[in-house]
Amino acid sequence: MTHETEKVAGIIGGMGPEATVDLMQRIIRLTPAMDDKDHIRCIVDNNPKVPSRIKAIIEGGGEDPGPVMADMGRRLEAWGADFLVIPCNTAHYYYDAVQQAVKIPVINMVDLVVAEVKTHYSGEKNIGMLASPAVAITKLYTPRFDALGMAEIWPDPEHQDLLFNVIRQVKTGRIAPDLHQQYAKVCDHLRDRGVRVAIVACTELSVLGGDLPVSTIDASQVLAEAIVRMVKHPLNTT
Repeated sequence: MTHETEKVAGIIGGMGPEATVDLMQRIIRLTPAMDDKDHIRCIVDNNPKVPSRIKAIIEGGGEDPGPVMADMGRRLEAWGADFLVIPCNTAHYYYDAVQQAVKIPVINMVDLVVAEVKTHYSGEKNIGMLASPAVAITKLYTPRFDALGMAEIWPDPEHQDLLFNVIRQVKTGRIAPDLHQQYAKVCDHLRDRGVRVAIVACTELSVLGGDLPVSTIDASQVLAEAIVRMVKHPLNTT
């Protein structure tokens, strides 16, 4: 495939900004390149003005983010994107609004992650969840894991509050050293509950990275790998 015929990725970003940049860095690291021209063209709308998913889903009184995300998708399509991605787990609650607004494919990160679990951890019955409470409220992963005979294991309320604080701190752009310790504490808690593999189902947590006390499947990494496959190996996108 020549560079002229490679697909262009459109990124509906800003949720949050750090997570969008993290995804782009992952794409760069995964792309086999000898020069600038070998890298993947991305058209990015890193828009932190998307209405708050926290206010819309958790607090229940915020503006619907769906129309703004749909408009971003239409603009990215008009600017030349061949497919779209949304580097935010919670924002996939509005996936249908985006897909219905465009004629190009919108890659579903949640489906990709569940497929990864099925491929590599089919023997597991309990899957730990490292995510915003909004992912639990919307049950983004629940029916997919139910279909596989797997159960989600969430932190207890105390540890979930701690994790949510970590997520919100990453959104500020100021990552204090103790955030990694707090994150690891939540993972220790899941491990003590018998979890052997957990989904990093929040792209702010993907930003933190680091060695964790449980095996993880990172949604951002899974999405980045899928983007590289779509562009560089379009005949092998499974």
